[in-house]
Amino acid sequence: MNDQHDHGALGDAEYAEFMELAAEEGFDAEDVEGAIEEAGHGPLPVLAVVGRPNVGKSTLVNRIIGRREAVVEDRPGVTRDRVTYEAEWAGRRFKIVDTGGWEQDVLGIDASVAAQAEFAIEAADACLFVVDATVGATDTDEAVVKLLRRAGKPVVLAANKVDGQSGEADAAMLWSLGLGEPFPVSSLHGRGTGDLLDEVLKALPEAPEQRFGRALGGPRRIALIGRPNVGKSSLLNKVAGEERVVVNELAGTTRDPVDELIELGGVTWKFVDTAGIRKKVHLQEGADYYASLRTAAAVEKAEVAVILIDTTDHISVQDQRIITMAVESGRAIVIAYNKWDELDEERRYYLEREIETEMQQVSWAPRVNVSAKTGRHMEKLVPAIETALAGWETRVPTGRLNAFLGELVAAHPHPIRGGKQPRILFGTQAGTKPPRFVLFASGFLEAGYRRFVERRLREEFGFEGTPIHISVRVREKRGKKK
Repeated sequence: MNDQHDHGALGDAEYAEFMELAAEEGFDAEDVEGAIEEAGHGPLPVLAVVGRPNVGKSTLVNRIIGRREAVVEDRPGVTRDRVTYEAEWAGRRFKIVDTGGWEQDVLGIDASVAAQAEFAIEAADACLFVVDATVGATDTDEAVVKLLRRAGKPVVLAANKVDGQSGEADAAMLWSLGLGEPFPVSSLHGRGTGDLLDEVLKALPEAPEQRFGRALGGPRRIALIGRPNVGKSSLLNKVAGEERVVVNELAGTTRDPVDELIELGGVTWKFVDTAGIRKKVHLQEGADYYASLRTAAAVEKAEVAVILIDTTDHISVQDQRIITMAVESGRAIVIAYNKWDELDEERRYYLEREIETEMQQVSWAPRVNVSAKTGRHMEKLVPAIETALAGWETRVPTGRLNAFLGELVAAHPHPIRGGKQPRILFGTQAGTKPPRFVLFASGFLEAGYRRFVERRLREEFGFEGTPIHISVRVREKRGKKK
């Protein structure tokens, strides 16, 4: 019997006690089970949207996520703030990695599309391959097909720009790609997207393979991330004690070695996709986007994200984007402030002020001040990583959590809104890696109060170095069960 796995992180006895409590408070058993199961799932399955430029990938992504977030512009060279979005269809949630066509480069479009697609496919559980049905299969499309075959991931083929019956024949021609049935869609008008998404759900696993779960005794996985030229390669070489990664701006290196096994503090660690992005001579405009895509792929495969910040420069929007990406991915986080030895007193003073204002969203993350060049404070990196992993894996027993919630609600009740005062009735931790909580309440809890609850959870139970996910289920107005 495998019942225990259906209860998120709760054991059988704890689960039975919890369900009794839920029934007393008038919650439907099915609703409670659904909430625990939904919150208890680890990382969401990842869908990579691939294809050559201008086939309508970003328009399709916007259609799927239901809002205009991906940049849609005909001009190549558009830099994106984000490449990963969350979507939902038929009650199932998943992540989309958008690989928009941003570049027309002198190296040939095939090379750039292939490089983008490779990173996206690497991070994905399944791929949505978008082809312009009005143009038909091009040589670049054929090149992407080869990549997809080599990766061995499930593929759904979208024949885009089919705006009516006349376009159906164009879509049928794409059987020639050998990827199975082409699904005719119009990302612009929404035609056919429902059938396409039904097929996408079949291709995606219910819950993704736990990429970062440790095989028996396997090394923990660390992504060393940060904006270009922040010192990632130098740091890797310093911790490895040898020149593992070429530190220069060599043009044309599409891939660096993805994984590096390195022994630190007597433990072997696996550094994932560590070298970051080389700013290639002809690709300056797209480099930020390319770096974001690569960072997303590295973070998806890691347990811990070590985020490098260049202290000699101001904390930038790009730094903030990378931090947000790591937090939203739910990884354990360590912040490494690099080039610390190069700071004078004045810069150090202003940097501390910057950290207070700009880094608030990760004030819970362990911090190390290092120098990749000289090796200063490298010995502090491993304890910081271990602290973050411990927080990431922390689980609070349901009884202890509810005692804490009871005291919290009594001392700090939710503000009264519209004559009503919602109350947290009880809660449970549905999962770890990162810690995920479900709170059951008598009414809607405002964002400010949720943040307050998160802050108090951290004060009480630690959770250093890990994001915390809190979802709230509100009791439906059916009255308490007698």
